[in-house]
Amino acid sequence: MRKFLENAFLKVEIDTFGAEIKSVMSKENNREYMWYGNPKFWGRTSPVLFPFVGSLKDKKYTWKGKEYPMGQHGFARDNEFELVEQTEDAIWFSFSSNDETMKVYPFAFRLMIGYTLAQDTVRVTWKVENPADETMYFSIGAHPAFLCPTHRTKTTDGTSLQGSKAGYKLYFEGVDEIHHHGNDVVTGMSLDEDLVLQLQNHRVTITEDFFDRCTYMVEGNQTKCVGLEDEEGNPVVRVMFDTPLFAIWSPEKKNAPFLCIEPWYGRCDAADFTGDISMRKYTNELPAGKTFTGGYAMQFFPHITKY
Repeated sequence: MRKFLENAFLKVEIDTFGAEIKSVMSKENNREYMWYGNPKFWGRTSPVLFPFVGSLKDKKYTWKGKEYPMGQHGFARDNEFELVEQTEDAIWFSFSSNDETMKVYPFAFRLMIGYTLAQDTVRVTWKVENPADETMYFSIGAHPAFLCPTHRTKTTDGTSLQGSKAGYKLYFEGVDEIHHHGNDVVTGMSLDEDLVLQLQNHRVTITEDFFDRCTYMVEGNQTKCVGLEDEEGNPVVRVMFDTPLFAIWSPEKKNAPFLCIEPWYGRCDAADFTGDISMRKYTNELPAGKTFTGGYAMQFFPHITKY
């Protein structure tokens, strides 16, 4: 079921399945910012990653000596959420542990996802509640996909796009270079190498092969704001966060017409990881009865009118 938030600037559409944003539309010029989810490239738009971010080594993890299978990015994105509350400018969804989740993730939880609309900005808030009497371990992250290029041609079904994002720019606030790790495109495991992305005036220009090698996984709180700009340097969207790491992704070797800016509290396993869930890098440790709160914000700019 689709739910909506709307003000004088934006109209936001959210699916109760996964509590996933499906559309952010400018009220000024009917400009769509979000990827349509065409499975030719990637069938999602903005899934919430929980209780894992990224891939696990051998697609499994251990807890108290027992192995549990787990696919990439966990299971929250593939479940129906309950609408908890909606006001004029905010909406909240909830998903809780159940018999099925306990088979693959033996921790009780309640995941709350909230969206708040303030002028040209959508603020996303995550609350993870631990109702049990033991500590739980989890990761959570964002995966919003933004249309790029925004100068584009739609087919009659409104889902297939043409055009190249080459020439667009990524903006990294306050830094002149970005240190990042790649990941193996086959296994999804993190690579140990330290790669450096050199910036000019805090920016890098996207080329057609920019995403062919790997996901850009950036650790160490190097910046708190990443933006997408058009060829002329006009801002399209800026993503603001205070997470310990983030990723920049678009499907490898497809020159797909979108890219993702992904604030994360957690990440994929390293190829040599051998510990249990409590030892995963950037795992969040939530004591019994406590609540974790995190999130990010997206600011949209309606400057482009040509479609």
